[in-house]
Amino acid sequence: MNFSALNLFLPFAQLHRHRSLLGQFARRGVEQRHRGSFLGLIWTVVTPLLSLAVYTFVFGFVFDGRFTDLQRETSLDYALGIFLGLVLFNFLSEAMAQSPTVIVSQPNFVKKVVFPLEILPAATVVSAAVSGAISFVLALLGVAILGPGLDWHALLLFVIVPPVVLIAFGLAWFLSALGVFIRDIASAMPFLVQVLVYMSAVFYPMRLVWKAPEWLQNLLLLNPLLHAVESSRDAVLWHLPADPTMLVFLWTSGIVTCSGGYWVFHKLRPAFADVI
Repeated sequence: MNFSALNLFLPFAQLHRHRSLLGQFARRGVEQRHRGSFLGLIWTVVTPLLSLAVYTFVFGFVFDGRFTDLQRETSLDYALGIFLGLVLFNFLSEAMAQSPTVIVSQPNFVKKVVFPLEILPAATVVSAAVSGAISFVLALLGVAILGPGLDWHALLLFVIVPPVVLIAFGLAWFLSALGVFIRDIASAMPFLVQVLVYMSAVFYPMRLVWKAPEWLQNLLLLNPLLHAVESSRDAVLWHLPADPTMLVFLWTSGIVTCSGGYWVFHKLRPAFADVI
């Protein structure tokens, strides 16, 4: 594998080539999540719906939180803002949490030379995206029915969300490869995910970031998920345009993470069979 692996189109050309296999593993991931339960796949809709109801009640009626200084913001808007941020965070964290063990748990595939191993981490991202897409639809419905309503700014999600998906793919490939050699990564993931949620402005307004010490402020601003969460809220809830500088940073982060993660995966792949 040469340096051309850094080409963004290469990993997705491989995924498209093996799209049938990718679909099978992604479908299996979704089904296994609810296997044996009475409602089965219905939980993919019920779970985010219940979460939306809980956040709407707790943050909309019990607490009087605010994300902005806008007078038109209500407590329900605050609840919807939290849910919108959690949709993005849950998608990324779910893909990250499963990745470190996805190769280790499939030793038979590792020893098959012709099997495209990059499919396994990618399938965790696709299966997480299924739940994420359903949650996103419910969040938008919540904004339309309970919140300020939707306008054309909601279309900016088609520019804001794709870089997060690229980051998820890149981290999935990177963590799955690293997890083969460093098994402790899987044990550390719950802590890392917890750190990520507090670094992504899911529960607090962006203005608190600007009030943080300079070193912490700079650290937080390096997190692309923070910008994606804040920009999604601005577009969907407050009907504000996205900052072009932020979009450039977000897309650059997505492309670099995705390409870099794929490159690391293929650099380490030849040694997988020696370790597993």
